[in-house]
This record gives sequence, structure tokens and C-alpha cells, in this order.
Amino acid sequence: MTALHTAIAILVVILLILVPKVEPVIALVIGSLYLGIASGLGFEGTIHTIVDGFGDIMAEVGLLIGFGVLLGSLLNSMGSLQKLVEKLLRALGPGKLPYALAGALSAVFPSIYVDVQLVLAAPLAKSAAPRMGRYGLPMMSGALSAGILVGYVFVVPGLGTLAIAGLLHVPLSTMLVYGFVLGPLAALLTTFLYGRLLRHGLWNPETDEVPDAEGTQEERDERADRDAPAADAGGSGGAKSVPPRGPRGNAAAPGSGRRPAGGSGAVTTAEAPAAATTVAADVTEADVPGARRPMPPLYLALLPIAVPLLLIATGAISDAAGVKSDLLTFLGDPAFALFAGLVGAYALAKWVLTDERVGEAMTEGFHSTGQILLVTGVGGSLGAVIGETGLDDVLAGVFSADAGMSTVVTILLVWLVAALLHLAIGSIGVAAIAAAGIIAPIMGELAVPPAVLALAIGSGSLFALQVNSNFFWMFQPLLGVTTRGALKALTFVTALASVVSLALVIAVSFVV
Repeated sequence: MTALHTAIAILVVILLILVPKVEPVIALVIGSLYLGIASGLGFEGTIHTIVDGFGDIMAEVGLLIGFGVLLGSLLNSMGSLQKLVEKLLRALGPGKLPYALAGALSAVFPSIYVDVQLVLAAPLAKSAAPRMGRYGLPMMSGALSAGILVGYVFVVPGLGTLAIAGLLHVPLSTMLVYGFVLGPLAALLTTFLYGRLLRHGLWNPETDEVPDAEGTQEERDERADRDAPAADAGGSGGAKSVPPRGPRGNAAAPGSGRRPAGGSGAVTTAEAPAAATTVAADVTEADVPGARRPMPPLYLALLPIAVPLLLIATGAISDAAGVKSDLLTFLGDPAFALFAGLVGAYALAKWVLTDERVGEAMTEGFHSTGQILLVTGVGGSLGAVIGETGLDDVLAGVFSADAGMSTVVTILLVWLVAALLHLAIGSIGVAAIAAAGIIAPIMGELAVPPAVLALAIGSGSLFALQVNSNFFWMFQPLLGVTTRGALKALTFVTALASVVSLALVIAVSFVV
């Protein structure tokens, strides 16, 4: 009966979120209450378990999430990611920019808060797309999808990574080592495979893109022909113009009936963020609201992220080498490392921005932190209730190696649990937390290292982000694609990234 009640509880949570569109926090608490009472924990035992579960996960990741969100908000306010992508465009040219974007978003700027990262990076991706030929927009859109969301579930300090590691009690230094290798590799491989599929007709500009104020299809195709040689040669991103060769023979004539799909969510160039108006120029104080001094150079803008990563990595390496040092342990602690990054970002923001703008950035971060902490905490509550119901004894017989299950099959089942939860719930973070809550009580019975289980959960929770996610409906207008285009550039790309990362997780399991 325990397994049945657990299945009912999870189904109740999913249906509450999907049908009457109840907030995940409320739905998770309702599911936890039902499961505890129905499983015999009693009224008092159920509420105590919910409270204890919330407190336990907050002790694990509460400060990390708070510091990470504030750090991301301050970096966003200074245009640090915009500066990085513009430098990459100049250095690599438009042909390699999708890979640079995916790599940067997943490794250098792992997604602290995905909606903010989307708003920041989408204008850059959209404005760079015309320089890359006919399939520039889908290529940049797919690279953005892979970079942001893969980083979110694999790379520290992505919030999905922090939540999974906290629930499974995986040291953050361990997740940093595995995730920093697996995450960017998965994002780059996904971008590469998606690009090959685009060449074989996956994308149809007539139905997958929203017309904007950048000219007719004929003019856009002419620009594509003009810029394609530079892109193929890995040029400088359009710094040197190529004489036009004339319109393509298959270009659609003006007024050819290309429908303005995408509904009311479509945006015009005039409505797009100011960052979309230029790619090649440096970010200056004029481009950043509330700036009072020139923006810092790129190396300085990246320090608030680079320093915490280096500190955590140093702590992990010293532990692996058997070096015992209180100072190294202190400096490599993830909470201190992220706090150091936050202090650095705050000092930098205070130097280049007005006090009012810094205050706004901090307020935005505090607002986001509350929502994230509540969802993460009550996800931990559900996991704690599951742990108290004795489900671990039931699932141990299914998942454990004693039941004749190989490591690969175990990873596949863990991946499938997270994938199904994401398909139903529509939130990568909630699906990852719920899956980790299910797996955590039986983790000791499985013949798979906890870090590999954490990676498998991250991989599964990434699967097929689609129409029941608010990210989907933000993605569509910001990138200028129709609903059909978003299903290809976001839903399909995240499904592809999930499968690619699953293969990498299985490969990792053989060497751990």
C-alpha cells in the first residue's frame, strides 16, 4: 500500500499543477500531507516530518540558493553576459558563435535563474542570427536552450544542481567536478547534432519564425547569401562586409503569405530589449540602465563567478589529494565561496552602477530567492515524508543490484522517473526535486554512486521542456519564433540534450 499511496500523492501533485494550475508549493504540501496521513504517520508525525524535511534541505542549499540568486541578479544588472558573448562573436565569428554561446551559458555562466538568463541572452542570440545564414535563428535558439538548461541541472551553481546535490547529500565539490565536464560537453554535442538536423530540413522559416521589422523574406535571404561566406570561414562576425550577390532564387516574394504565427506573444524589434540592437559593439555605461561609470573589462566582470568556482575546485582537489588544511576547507566551502562571489559582484556593482540600480538588482534577487527557496524546501518536505513511509524498503527490491538490476538499468530507471515527472509537471526544478526525493531514501541500497544518481536525475529532469512551462512561453516571443518553432528549438533540443547527457552519464558510471 505504501507504493500505491506514494503514486497517488505524486499523481495528485501533478494533476493539481496541470488542471486547476495550483502553485507547485501548495500542490507539493497537499501531496505531502496526503502521503503522510494515508501511510500511517499520523497528523502530528506528518506535519513534523514536513517541517523537518523543509529545514533539512534549507540547511543543505538555502544559503547557496540565496547567494547564487543575488550574485546572478547583480551580474545581470551589469551586462556581464552580454559583454562575454559580444567578445566571443568578435573572436570566433558567427559560424562558431552557437557553440561559444552554449559553452558559455553552461560552463562560465551556469543558469542561476533560468528566466533571467533567457531574458538576458535572447536578444543577443536573435540579433546575431541574421549574420549566420538561413538557419541562424534556429541555430542560435537551440544553442541558447541547450546552454541555459543543461547548465541549470549539471553545473554549479545552477539551482537544479544545488537542489539535487542537497537532497542526495552529494558534496558540491563532487558535483562541480563531474558537472563542469559533463554539462558543457552535453550542451556542445546537442548543439552540434541539432545543427546537423537543421541542414536536413527540420526547420521551416515560413512556419517556424515570426516576421519582424528586419525586412521581407527576400531581403533576409539576400543578407543570408551575403553573410554566409563569412560565417563558413569563421569570420569576424560581420566586421568586414561582403558585396551582395543578389537575392536567392528560391526567396519568397514580399507579401507571399508568410503567416504571422505565434499569437499575441509575438514581439517586434521596437519592443525587444535594447541589447538586441547591436552585437559587435562593447557594452558601455549607455547600454546599461543606472550606470554611472564605464562597465568593467571582461576579465573583471567574470571574477565573481570564476573565483567561487576556483575556490570550490581547490577544496575538492585538496580533499582528493588528502591535504588537511582548515584554511583550504574554509575557503573551499561552497557557502563561503558563493558568498565571496556575491561580495565581489556587489562591490563591482556599487562601483559602476548607481545606488538605486544596485538596490533594484538586490530587490529582484530577494524576490526570486523567496519563490525558489519555498519550492525547493517543500520538495524536500515531500522527500522526507516519502522517506518516513518505508517506501525505501519497497523500492529497494526494485532498484537494488540484489534484484538483478545492472548499473545501466538503474540509471535508466532513475532517468525515466525524472523525465516523466518533468513531462507532467512542466518544471525542471520541481521535477528534479521530486525525483531526488523519491530516490534519496533508497540511495544506500543502490549499487550506483550518489553522484551518478544525481547526474541521472539532472539528465532526466531536462527532458522535453514544453507548453506547460512558463519558460516555453517566454522563449517564443523573445526569440521571435512561433509555437511550432519553439517546439523545435526548445522542446526538441531539451529532449535531445537529455538523451545525449544520459549517454554521458552511463559512460561516467563505468569510470567512477
